[in-house]
Amino acid sequence: MLAHAHEKPVIPKRAVVIGAGGFVGGAILKEIQKANIPALGITRKDADLLSAGSGEALAALLKPDDAVVFVSAIAPAKNAAQVMTNLRMGEAAIAAFAAVPPAHLIYISSDAVYADDATPVTERSPVAPSTTHGLMHVARELMFRSEYKGPFAILRPTLIYGAGDPHSGYGPNRFRKLAAKGEPIGLFGEGEEKRDHVAVEDVARLVVRILLHGSSGVLNAVTGVATSFHDIARIVAGEFGPPARIELVPRPGPRPHLLHRFFDITDAYKSFPDFKYEALATGLKRVHREVQAGLLTPRGNSRIPAPD
Repeated sequence: MLAHAHEKPVIPKRAVVIGAGGFVGGAILKEIQKANIPALGITRKDADLLSAGSGEALAALLKPDDAVVFVSAIAPAKNAAQVMTNLRMGEAAIAAFAAVPPAHLIYISSDAVYADDATPVTERSPVAPSTTHGLMHVARELMFRSEYKGPFAILRPTLIYGAGDPHSGYGPNRFRKLAAKGEPIGLFGEGEEKRDHVAVEDVARLVVRILLHGSSGVLNAVTGVATSFHDIARIVAGEFGPPARIELVPRPGPRPHLLHRFFDITDAYKSFPDFKYEALATGLKRVHREVQAGLLTPRGNSRIPAPD
């Protein structure tokens, strides 16, 4: 759970988003600017965290009283090489923070850090990842927690969706892209797996809350409502005229061990009692309108692997 340094919101002197060129980082920067918080967005063009001397280059952009949001990553990290690349990026950031310690640090992690059999998942559930992506985030969380001694918050979002999502992983974005091309939406098995999905804008709004309250600790960015992929496909298909066709396809392998994942969001209510997540059906319909109108959230940076 989060512990707030400020009961009432206090605007930081400046918020710096490292990874502002990405889908999530861009949305966070936009929301920070909407909140009238002085902001700096750092992209790969400003400081390439994989280049020689990147720690010094990043440090040169920071001020001692900055509140820093670190979101830069190759996501998802699908193999050992990508895990190591992400760790090197974290190492560069740590070197920069040693030279210019932030006043507050927020790390954007993932619910992939939790064990598959944690039901329901809370902020105190075992951290035991079953994927390389989850392993990467656990390692980076530990790196920052060990090396940075100031106020530190970890935000662990579940599956994120939004109009500017550059990925085509199984879920809302892939379903929409297939339907837009006039192709059927393919569901594995019966599409019975249930997952929580959170709008990128809600993740960004939570980051702003954490910044304003100087919060420390861990918070899951989850709605508390798990929806089957079949129901998600139906919502997406219904946004097209005529509705897109849904097709059941054989699984490429065994059914995933993690059939359903549910969250207990008690800590979210305690941390921010007035915060309300956007319902998935409402969010998916909004995203469809935004895509149709060309109102896209900033897309991922060039270090994110090509869509599946």
